[in-house]
Parts: sequence; C-alpha cells; structure tokens
Amino acid sequence: MDSRTDDAADHGWLGAPIDARPLFAPEHAELIGTLRALAPGDWREEAVPGWNVRDLAAHILGDCYWRLAGGRDGHREGPVPAPGETLESFLHRINQEWVDAFSRVSPAALTDTLDLIGRQTVRFFEATDPGSTSLGVSWAGADPAPMWLDSARDFTEYWTHRQQIRHAVGQGTDPEPRFLSVVLDTFMRALPHTLRDVPAPAGTQIQVRVDGPAGGAWTVTATGARWSLAEPDNGRPAALVRLDAETAWRLCTRGVQPDDALTRARIDGDRELAEAACQIVSIIY
Repeated sequence: MDSRTDDAADHGWLGAPIDARPLFAPEHAELIGTLRALAPGDWREEAVPGWNVRDLAAHILGDCYWRLAGGRDGHREGPVPAPGETLESFLHRINQEWVDAFSRVSPAALTDTLDLIGRQTVRFFEATDPGSTSLGVSWAGADPAPMWLDSARDFTEYWTHRQQIRHAVGQGTDPEPRFLSVVLDTFMRALPHTLRDVPAPAGTQIQVRVDGPAGGAWTVTATGARWSLAEPDNGRPAALVRLDAETAWRLCTRGVQPDDALTRARIDGDRELAEAACQIVSIIY
C-alpha cells in the first residue's frame, strides 16, 4: 500500500465531511462548568501522566491561544523545532514549557482567562469554511488537511481533555451522544492511515463497529493506491471489529492499549486485519 501523505486537494478517501462547528460552543460551556465546579483540592489531582488538572487546563488555554494566533491573526512568531527534533518531541517540549510558565497562575484566574479566550476560539471555528485547506492532521495522513477535519480534530482534543479532567476528580465519561458521536466519527478517520502499510487485494474491506447511541460503523476499503473510507460497504467485510464506545475512544487516545482493546472486542473474520485496525491512534502520540 502507498504510505505517502495526501498532497492533493482531493480528500475523498477520508470519507464524508464532518461538521463539528455547532458543537464548539456547548463543549466550551461544559468545560468551563466543569472547572468552576471543582473543589480546591481537585486542581492537584493527576489528569494525565505528569500533569494535574491545573496543568491540563493551562494546556487547553495554550491550544486556544495558538489557534487564534495562527488561524485568526496570522501570527507566525514563536518556538520552532530544534535541528533533528521530531514533531512529537517538539510538541511535547513546547507544551511542557507553556504549562510550566502557567504554574504561577491561580485556578480562578486560569478559568476566567480560559473562558474568555475559549469563547473567542469558538467564534473562530464557527466562522471557518469546512472545504478550505488547513493544517495537516498527521494521524490521518492528510497534509494539508481539509478544514472540516482540522476543526473536528481540535473538537476531539477539547472533548478528550474534558473527560480526562472528569476522570481525575472521580467522574465518568460524559455520555452525551451529540458530542461522543462526532468524536468517534473523527477518530475513525485515522483508519486509512493506520492501515497504510497493510497489504490486501483491492476491494478488501474492514469494518469497525462501535455499539451504543453514539456509535456507528466505519468501513475501510483497500483500493490499490491506499485504504479509503469513501467506498461503499459491500456487506462482506474480511474482518469485523466490534467495540463499546468507551473502549473505542480510549483506544484512539491510547487510554487503552491495542492488546487490551482486542480482549474487549468481538472479532469476526480475518484476525490479522482486525488486529491491524486496532492499532488505530487518533492523536499525536
């Protein structure tokens, strides 16, 4: 299979566009409501390895500033990768530098600032043209990517970070299917890139099905040049992987490792193809 990233305007192999724009405002409201309801001690709870809740909130604020600076204001100054530094290492480094700088900011001031800047970020995304060309989405193999995918990618990041905060303070995943269905749909756009080096005869299909009200089915097809989400489902997948929604989104964000996801999955058909699909990751990891 061809492992090249997409370098053309045609992104049809990514499947039907997603419109996440109407969800940024309610997602932001949920985040701010969650932060304002935290007890003082909650801010010190670990949200992700190495970061507590306050750190993660500062990271979200940094993402909002970055999007406004580059996307809205055309600002091009700032840190750049060091010679030989990978994209992953660069992002981890500058994210940590930002979080460290915000260690002097109180939770109350951080929340107020995030509310203000986050609402500006919402307005930015609401005004975007889904069909325009935007930033690359490396985990989908699209560089450049269509704005609809770039926007949906950012929506999934905000949603995922809110879940990490909820989990840190003893709350479960927000089950609201209006949000989670878009998150899962976006995450599954990583399937063609995940399978880019998996050889299969043209027409071979793998289907990933997620159960529950936020779930759905995604069929990826080997086309000879690449795997594609644009081909019609022929009803005879060579491999069918069924996951519950919690396992699915955690797998895509590596809250669950592929081996653990496979123990929870129901698989029909070709085991090797199913295992390859379960290597999916929909973040920079």
